[in-house]
Amino acid sequence: MCGIAGYSLSASSTIERTLAAQALLAGIAERGADAVGYAYRASGGVVEIHKQRSAASALLEQVVLPENVTEALVHVRDYTKGHPRIEANNHPIRHGAVVGVHNGIIFNDDDLMNGLRPPESREASEMTVDSRAIFALAEASNGSAAALEELRGSMATAWIDERRTGTVFVARGVGRPLWIGAGREETFFASTKAALEVVERYLRLKLRKREIGEGTLVQLTEGGELRSERFRPDRDFQERELPAVRAPHEGLSCLRRLAALAAL
Repeated sequence: MCGIAGYSLSASSTIERTLAAQALLAGIAERGADAVGYAYRASGGVVEIHKQRSAASALLEQVVLPENVTEALVHVRDYTKGHPRIEANNHPIRHGAVVGVHNGIIFNDDDLMNGLRPPESREASEMTVDSRAIFALAEASNGSAAALEELRGSMATAWIDERRTGTVFVARGVGRPLWIGAGREETFFASTKAALEVVERYLRLKLRKREIGEGTLVQLTEGGELRSERFRPDRDFQERELPAVRAPHEGLSCLRRLAALAAL
């Protein structure tokens, strides 16, 4: 079980960008300790990716985002396919113009990748993680919800497409939770409602929170929800129960460090 989170902000939002990313990271830290990373895009720029093979506590204090950032993604990994010793398998991952994060398991990734545009970078060619199929489909289809119907398995995911200015795509298939929280000039998303509550506490916000329904793609633009589109998720996927939280100690450690950082 991995953890995903991120945000979309208007350019005029006064939210402290770095603290927002740190709060999200602390909120999802308990969900994986094999690797951690974040990505962001400032207005009109390319996506910058930072990741490492460690738990969240080793990265939390090193997170830095420029104050003109409008979109961000955060991830903690509990790997299933694609060993974390290969950096390309750790999230956020890039396929062409798309950079994304994923929680879940995709079973038909190899078959899908055989029919999609081959990767252009050396890093992408080394990638074996199943999540790659999501972002290859997203790039090939320009973010179409219908394209997600080709995926078999479980999914909560988000991505930034460098061809789409000021936009974050957030999608939920089956088997994994995903929450969204809207403010006045900002929208946050995370694997759990509790992570959004951490954001509220440390950024002194009040968010309108809701769980995204299964089979839903949401397009966030400039801090708000532009549109929501339905798709048919893989209803054949069966899982008796969600995987256990793997790193509760990481959650506690990061929340303590977050409190110290916010007090500075």
